[in-house]
Formats: sequence, C-alpha cells, structure tokens
Amino acid sequence: MIELKNITKSFGEGASAVKALDDITLKVPSGAIYGVVGASGAGKSTLIRCVNLLERPSSGDVLVNGQNLVKMNDRELRQTRRDIGMIFQHFNLLSSRTVYDNIALPLELAGKSKAEIHEAIEPLLQLTGLDEKRQSYPSQLSGGQKQRVAIARALASKPAVLLCDEATSALDPKTTNAILQLLKDINKQLGITILLITHEMEVVKSICDRVAILHGGRLIEENAVEQFFIQPQTEIAREFVRSALHEKQPAELEADFHKEPREGSRPVVRISFMGHSAVEPLITQAARQFNVDISILQADMETVHGNRMGFLTAELIGDEAATQAATNYLQQHPVQVEVLGYVN
Repeated sequence: MIELKNITKSFGEGASAVKALDDITLKVPSGAIYGVVGASGAGKSTLIRCVNLLERPSSGDVLVNGQNLVKMNDRELRQTRRDIGMIFQHFNLLSSRTVYDNIALPLELAGKSKAEIHEAIEPLLQLTGLDEKRQSYPSQLSGGQKQRVAIARALASKPAVLLCDEATSALDPKTTNAILQLLKDINKQLGITILLITHEMEVVKSICDRVAILHGGRLIEENAVEQFFIQPQTEIAREFVRSALHEKQPAELEADFHKEPREGSRPVVRISFMGHSAVEPLITQAARQFNVDISILQADMETVHGNRMGFLTAELIGDEAATQAATNYLQQHPVQVEVLGYVN
C-alpha cells in the first residue's frame, strides 16, 4: 500500500545542508497499522510528510497504491492526495467553523454537493462519537474531542491511507487510549491502512502490527511488533522496549554490574516469551540439569498487540561452565535469552 524506496531528504544546500532522511526504504502492507518510532530529531515527521509530498524528497520514490507520487504533476498529486488522509498533533481545526463544518471542509474544497457532504459526514459523526457535538465549536471541545474531529475530517474523502503525525502526544493517558481504540476500529471497520509516527512506545505496544525505528535519519530496525519486543536487535531498540515495559535495572545490581565477564562473575539474563507457562518448566529443568541456582530479579507480564508476553530478569549462580551450559540450554528453546551483563 505504501512503499518508500531509497528516500533521502536534505534541507539547505552545500556545506550547510542537513540530511533529515538518509536512504530510507520501507513497505507498509495494505490494511496494516505501521508505527515509526524515534527520539526527537530522528526524522519521523519529515518521513511521514514525504509520504503525501508535503515535503518532497531530495531523492527516491514514494509509492501509494502502486502510484509513484514523485513522478506526478501538480494536478495528479492533488487528486491522489484525496486518497491519503492525515491527522496532526495539534488538530489544526478552524475555530470559526462547527464540528460538522470542520469535517465538511475537504469535501467542500472538492466541490461536493450539500447532499453528498451530508451523506459522507453522518456516519463519521457516529463512528467518532461526535453526533451530539456536531454544532459545537472547537473552543467548546476537549482535546480528545478535537482529535476526533480531525480524524473524521481526514476520513471524509474516504481515503485508503491514514497518516498520523504524533496524533496522541498532546493528550492525557485516558484520552490517548480512547483515540487508539478509535484508530483500531477505523482500521478494522474501514480497512484503512494506517501509518503513524510516535515517540510513545505505549502506542506501538497497543495497536501496531509492525514497527520501524529511525535514528539520525536512518532506519536502523524494522520488525513485527511482537518480535520487536521479544528480541530487539539494536541498543536503541532495547532502550525503547525497556521504556515501554517500564523495565529498569534492579537496585541490587547497580553497585557491581558490568558488561563483560570477569573471574567468578555470574551472568544476568533477560528471558522473553509468549504466553503464561512457557518459561517456568525451562527454568526448573535448567536449574536441575546443570546444578545452578536461578534467582529471579524481576518479572512482568504485558499485552503487546493483543498477545500476552512475559519478560523476566534472572541471575544464574554456579560455576562458569554450568551457567554457560544453562544459558545455552535456555537459548535452544522457544524463548529469547539475552545476556544483559555480569555481577560478582
């Protein structure tokens, strides 16, 4: 549905040029909810604005529904943009227009009749829970209601793609959850492909099918969201996962924790697994078979993309050969094992 091929975007010229995106290639499948995460300045907003050519890439191709937007003239691009809805962090509503009239705006600009506009807007008011607010003005709405208006407006032209630029970062947690549920409903009921950018891993954990990480304008990791949480490949990805799971190093490790093994040191491992019961028998078996003690330092169950996952941090206590054998044993089974470091 959305395919970016070798996208580069620079601002400025010559020695003062700043490269915001550097050779980005990614593909968003039809019907997916695809998240792009990264810290401030990673290039997320530039990336999503390149999808509908609000920012024109310096090089590369942007394909939506098989059509290359980069090769279109202005008239063709205006027509194609009607098939790409977009919502923003700060809503961008017109204060002088009611809820109904804000939603109607793109249809008015497209030359639709009042009857066509009414037919398009009525179901959107129901879908977004705004029916009773149709004659209200933005100043009379909460932040969540304003974002619902922005979502309805983006859906008014019946797009196949919805772009979300930090759509929940200005909202409180309860309102954020409600907006995320609305986006899930839109994806399911209307079959709309959603590409969202965010710095909030809770958003990715809640609704995304796949996730990509930007860092310094480059795409450094991409995966299905379950695999991303269970087995992040880069340190930056691991930091995002730890923040989403609210993991932190147990206090008892801080005084003598090191990344490389030393004489007499004991490994500290992180075990990730799907479901409730996959890990308990393995830990018992490893302890018995290799004569090691396994001290659980931290454990949690989380729901990621609707699936229950377990995350456990443990210290392996025994001689070096035994702890290594126990680690190898765990790694041979359907759990993910990462050696975080060592303690003495």
